[in-house]
Amino acid sequence: MSHSPVPPVSPGTTQLPPLTAGPYRRRLGRVALIATLGGLLFGYDTSVINGAGGFMSEDLGLSPLGLGVAVSALLFASAVGALTGGRISDAIGRRTTILIMAVLFIVGVALVVTAPGLTLVVAGRIVLGLAVGTASVVVPVFLAELAPYEIRGSLAGRNEFMIVLGQLLAIIMNAIIGNLWGEQFPGVWRAMFLLAAVPAVFLLVGMLRMPESPRWLLDKGRRDEALEILTRLRPENRAEPELEDIARARHAESQRVSMDLKSILRNKNLVKIVLIGCGLGIFQQTTGINAIQYYGERVLEVAGFARGGALIASIAPATISVVAAVVALQMMDRVSRRKTFLWGYGLVSGFHVLIGATAQLMPETDAKPFVLLALITAFVGSMQLCLNVATWVTLSEIFPQKMRAFGMGISVFILWMTNSILGLFFPTIIAALGLSSTFFVFAGLNVVAFLFVLRWVPETRGRTLEQLEEDVTTGEIYLPRASRAEARSDKS
Repeated sequence: MSHSPVPPVSPGTTQLPPLTAGPYRRRLGRVALIATLGGLLFGYDTSVINGAGGFMSEDLGLSPLGLGVAVSALLFASAVGALTGGRISDAIGRRTTILIMAVLFIVGVALVVTAPGLTLVVAGRIVLGLAVGTASVVVPVFLAELAPYEIRGSLAGRNEFMIVLGQLLAIIMNAIIGNLWGEQFPGVWRAMFLLAAVPAVFLLVGMLRMPESPRWLLDKGRRDEALEILTRLRPENRAEPELEDIARARHAESQRVSMDLKSILRNKNLVKIVLIGCGLGIFQQTTGINAIQYYGERVLEVAGFARGGALIASIAPATISVVAAVVALQMMDRVSRRKTFLWGYGLVSGFHVLIGATAQLMPETDAKPFVLLALITAFVGSMQLCLNVATWVTLSEIFPQKMRAFGMGISVFILWMTNSILGLFFPTIIAALGLSSTFFVFAGLNVVAFLFVLRWVPETRGRTLEQLEEDVTTGEIYLPRASRAEARSDKS
């Protein structure tokens, strides 16, 4: 699961001085490095249970449902954190919210590591979930508001890379710790969780030296502080005109009245786009990607690996996630969104069928676990390459400005809740159905997702947000390109 990128915002009306080389770029880099430790923690804390979960279940005597409760506690809490984190940061500031988030990461780790039983593990995971949900919203906002608009995408995109890097680090550390000490120490899972405290401490200490968002400061009437920060983070002669630009954009936005729920429900095209957003959120999760993220080690054990081998084998899907995320960020502005979705759901459903068929039909040989690992790795790579970034980018584009907060909020909430439900019941499902039937079910869901995209999801690439807003509101976005051009010609 990944963060939600901030929708692009117009830089305003002034022709700003160009970005030139200078020390401000190093300062921006340091800010991004420290802030994206929140993304690293997002990835680590959601993935560490993959590998730690088996040891924890044995040490605490957890049933499959008990393990599901421990996993999903973080996910349900993340949904709450995602809903409330933005509002909290609007009230007290982005920097202050990230500092509180760092404290929550540390407290959550402390609770889990010292837990004598499931109750305190769940309490710690809830605290971690609140921090993860907040990170998914506030860190990309903080980066987007500090970055010059020309490089906002690349700077904010570093958070996506840090999320998958955190997932990879969790898998690598689980493999090292589990293979070195797993047999001797039943509480080895505590060390796996404890490592998350290290980047959390760096985040807390580092953010004490980081600036506040100049846009937030301007909203609070603290213009001089905002100008001082922009002066440090922009080339010479750029800060003043950019601040004026921000002030104009803020004034224009303050005049805009957001739609209420009744207004949205009265327009069938707006209802339709909300349902499409919710569908994209649901189907991103029913790819089964988070079943591998949270329970990959258990899936690989079912596939035939010994525990130590499963911990090491889990590195392969985590590594392909990092590589695919980097490539996906590069291709997003070059490839049709719809084609990306269709290729993604087609590939994922195909690999699910191959995983299920291999698990069911291939003879039990030494090669079978490695064939399944290769197929699982290919599935993860396809999902990360074609569906993960595409889902978040599309959600950031399809909603008109006056209802963007509502549309994004409900779509991301539905996404998190689907994630949570799958996280809760996946151990029980795979125990009841087995590996092959579980992946056949995922294959069926992804065929449905393919048909959903084919029939309902519009193309958003190559249009400005203003064009998308008009086309969504009128329903023209669902017309073929030639018909849209004809409709616009008739209007003019």
